[in-house]
Amino acid sequence: MEEDTEGDRRRTQGKRMGQMLGGFQSDLSSISSEIHSLQEMSLAMNIKLKNRQTVRSELSELVDELIIPNNMINVILEVPVTDQQFVEQLQELNNKINYVKEQAFKDTQACADVQDTLQKLKIKAVAKVREFILQKIYSFRKPMTNYQIPQNALLKYRFFYQFLLGNERSVAQEIQDEYVETMSKVYLSYFKSYSSRLMKVQPTLRSKNTVFTVGNRAAIISPTELEGPIIVPHTAQKSDVRHYALLDNSCREYLFLSEFFLSNGLAAQELFNTVMGKTLSMFLKHIDSYVSDCFDSIAIFLCIHIVLRFKGIAQRRDIPAIDKYWDALLDMLWPRFQYILELNIQSIRNTDPQRLGNLDTRPHYITRRYAEFSSAIVSINQTFTNEKTNTLLGQLQGEVENFVLRMAAEFSSRKEQLIFLINNYDMMLGVLMERASSDSKEVESFQQLLNARTQEFIEEILAPSFGGMTAFVKESESLIEKGQQDRLKSEEARVAQLVRGFSATWKQAVEALSQDVMRSFTNFKNGTSIIQFDTYA
Repeated sequence: MEEDTEGDRRRTQGKRMGQMLGGFQSDLSSISSEIHSLQEMSLAMNIKLKNRQTVRSELSELVDELIIPNNMINVILEVPVTDQQFVEQLQELNNKINYVKEQAFKDTQACADVQDTLQKLKIKAVAKVREFILQKIYSFRKPMTNYQIPQNALLKYRFFYQFLLGNERSVAQEIQDEYVETMSKVYLSYFKSYSSRLMKVQPTLRSKNTVFTVGNRAAIISPTELEGPIIVPHTAQKSDVRHYALLDNSCREYLFLSEFFLSNGLAAQELFNTVMGKTLSMFLKHIDSYVSDCFDSIAIFLCIHIVLRFKGIAQRRDIPAIDKYWDALLDMLWPRFQYILELNIQSIRNTDPQRLGNLDTRPHYITRRYAEFSSAIVSINQTFTNEKTNTLLGQLQGEVENFVLRMAAEFSSRKEQLIFLINNYDMMLGVLMERASSDSKEVESFQQLLNARTQEFIEEILAPSFGGMTAFVKESESLIEKGQQDRLKSEEARVAQLVRGFSATWKQAVEALSQDVMRSFTNFKNGTSIIQFDTYA
């Protein structure tokens, strides 16, 4: 009985525990559901918060951009455009105008409230900026103006043009057209006067022979001269200083157009051509007129190398604007240079020695002209080597060598012929070595000719006094080379006679030869060298 009661009690407790656990499970399930619900609510609240923050940020930006401060209005209306406040407020106004344009596409109603005010401020700003830029452009028209000063002033306020371009394109185009028209006329007028004054400071040639010599003209292609400072033209008449204004003005103008008018590439090139086109065409016509009547080939060749160097300077500055101008000049200068050289070649080829007057063993004036001319061209051509030039110089040298031989043939004796040849070869070699490098083809060629004729001359003058001795030496050398030394033993009597004769006469003969040599050769150094060869021989 007691056992049954205990069992019922335990079953009751177990049932109660099961009910309690079931309740806990139900509560846990409910809590989990509530937590999930809270998580969803939290996520939704976060999204709403972010949306509110985004809206607040956009509204704050919108409000900031749509508010037009009184300070901006006062500055735009009252402050001069050169004041830094005006520049800053103009940039801010530009930002607001662009922002309102953006919002207008989104149909933002609030923009309508400020559009009228912004439009009025824009009109006022455009008018003030337009007037300022036009006045700067008009200042270019004043005579003897340093154009770099107003250009630098415009570059300082280049945002003004950017503002016009973004807000009033018709005014921006007006500004550009006015600048282009003004500067085109200014440059054309200036460079017309400039070229006219330069022609008046041309050096006077002392004689027509000057065209065959370079003198100090080669200094014109030195870096110091090429990139020297630009001075006003009338100063050159006093100091004899040359001007190189076109390159610097062109480079500066191209950079200004690119920077101020916000252009690059083809657009910048076209804008530059509009500004400088008439000036460059004027120069081309002027140079063509000058070159067509010019027979100073060294001057033409110097012009070619000036152009080549200017072209290199422009490339280093990354200025392609005047490449076509340089090419047009070269197309004009090269054919003229070639034509003049071909005339010189033909002239020497057709020269008749018998019509040149009295014969003289001293260097001929034609060979001296050639030496001066050739050395000038070779020295100038060393930096920018041109095969066309080398070919023409080779033809000219060949004709000069033939001319010297024709002239030498007019002398009756071989000795006089050799003296004439040596004097001319020595003179041409000396002149060439002053300017050309020692390993140039011209120097090597005349050195070989001089050595060959000098050796022949030595043999020629030694023959009368020492002919027997010279002949015996040559015969002996030949026998030794053939391995027939034994045959020399039969020549003992001949050797003895030659030695006695040489001992008796060599001092007087050498003295006479020395005097004859020094009288025959115009170059003391060359004559001394030949005497030394004589003595050694």
